[in-house]
Parts: sequence; structure tokens; C-alpha cells
Amino acid sequence: MVLNNESFPVPLEHLTHLYLSGCQVEELGYMAFKNLPQLHLLDLSDNNILQLNSEPWRKDNKIEILNLSNALYNHSYIVSLSNTLKHNLPKVLHLNLSNNDLVFLPEGIIAGLPLLTILDLRNNSLVSFRNITFGNTALEKLDLRDNAFKNLPNATLLELSSIPDLHVSLSGNPWRCDCDIEDMLIWLERHTFIDDRLNLSCAEPKNRRNTPLVHLEHSYLPCWSDVDVLDRALEPSYVFLGLVLALIGVIFLLVLYLNRKGIKRWMYNIRDACRDHMEGYHYRYENSTDPRLANFNLNSDV
Repeated sequence: MVLNNESFPVPLEHLTHLYLSGCQVEELGYMAFKNLPQLHLLDLSDNNILQLNSEPWRKDNKIEILNLSNALYNHSYIVSLSNTLKHNLPKVLHLNLSNNDLVFLPEGIIAGLPLLTILDLRNNSLVSFRNITFGNTALEKLDLRDNAFKNLPNATLLELSSIPDLHVSLSGNPWRCDCDIEDMLIWLERHTFIDDRLNLSCAEPKNRRNTPLVHLEHSYLPCWSDVDVLDRALEPSYVFLGLVLALIGVIFLLVLYLNRKGIKRWMYNIRDACRDHMEGYHYRYENSTDPRLANFNLNSDV
């Protein structure tokens, strides 16, 4: 589906909520929503948007809730979306970008959303924030659950701490509990605006997996030890050794198969030799137990 300036040919003055979830929308064209002057909620979730015009809505639009959960064809289209969000969305309060497999956020993606209070970035693949400033918004809730954060740098911690009335959700991230996370642990102790702080747990290293961050004694956290580095370095060697042993086993079985006739003949020869040997023992045993032969042997000795 393509949304353009002809999708809504007549003005719909009383339409405030538009749900286009799962409608296979692939393109947002220029002024696609120009005839929806009272639109407050726009739901474009669960689509496959490939093309986004920088100005699909009116300059005086009243959109407050914009749902783009699972709306992008893939994470690379976040750049085009960023250009779209920078233009003419002065009243957006709630922006949902969850479930888009985002690996980064372009610089200034929320710069044009001065009234933004809720930013939902759940279930993406974000690893860090680079050149992202939240201080120019009225942000009150930031949802970062189920991403790929292993640590939050000091600059991010400082910025989040500077936003009044902010609530942050961070659970479901693979936190790496080494000496680099000490500043974040101190930050967690000093601030209570992390709603799910009790649910944050370590993913690395193995000996601390599933340990709650609030239970860690940050003064005793080691950096990546030489043993851990050695184990990670040896992992490919173990795989290579397994492949070599498997190859040797295959070659051994192949040699046995190709020489099966010779092996069978060799086994028959061993069997015959054993049988002849056993018959010799049996013959001598019969001679020694026959009384007639025993008397004969005795008389012969006399």
C-alpha cells in the first residue's frame, strides 16, 4: 500500500484516530495526511515501510501519538525515518519505535520533537547512544528494555540524570559485569528513577550470570582476566581439534572398509591357528587321561 496526497481525497475534519496497523504500508508520500487536520493518533505498526517522504503531514498537524512499532522494512531505514521525524511534528508526546531491530539511532532523531514525553525503544538491538541528546525534550519515560546494552557510558548516565522526572526501564539487556560497569552500579545506587533496577542482571562473565546488579560489590569487580581471555582464545582451537579428530576417525573407518577382505582373511587365519592349537591341547589331554595309554607309558618306562 502507498499512502500519498490522494489517499484521503477529501478533508476528514472529525477524524482523530487512524489505525493502519498490518495494512502492508510500504510508502509514505508527500502530504499523505494533509486532509486529516484533527489527527491525534497515527498507528502505522506492523508494516514494511520502504520509502518515507520528509513531509507526509501538514505543518500545522496535531499528531500526539505516533506508533511505528515493527513498521520499518529493516533497520537501515531508520535514517529516512529520522529525516521524517525532524519535520513538522511539534506536538508529538508519545513515539513508539519498538521491535524494529534498530542497531543505532541517527544524530538528532528526536531533535524536532520538543514535547516528547514517552520514547519506546523496546526489543531492538541498540548497543549505545552516540550523539543522541535527550535534554531538548520533555522526556518522562524512556523504555530501553530487551536491547543489546552491555554498559552505559558516563556521558549517557550524566545526561539521563540531568532530565527531571525521567523514568527509565533497562531490563532484558545483556549487562557485562566487569570493572567497566562500576560507574553504572554507583549510578544505580544513587538514583531511583530506574523503574526495573531490581530486575537488571549480569549476562557476562559466566560465573556471574543471572546475578542481580544491585547485589554486586563493585569494588571487587575484576576486569576481563587473563584466564577469560585465554579461554576465549582457545575456543577456536577446541573446535579445530574436534574437526581433526573427526577427520581422523572418518579416514580410519574408510581404511577399514577398503581393506575389509584382507582383514576378513586375517581373522580367518587367526581363527584357524587358534583352532589347531586348541585341537593339539585336546589331543594331549585325551592321551593323558586314557588308562590304557597311561599303563603303556608306565610299562614302557620300566
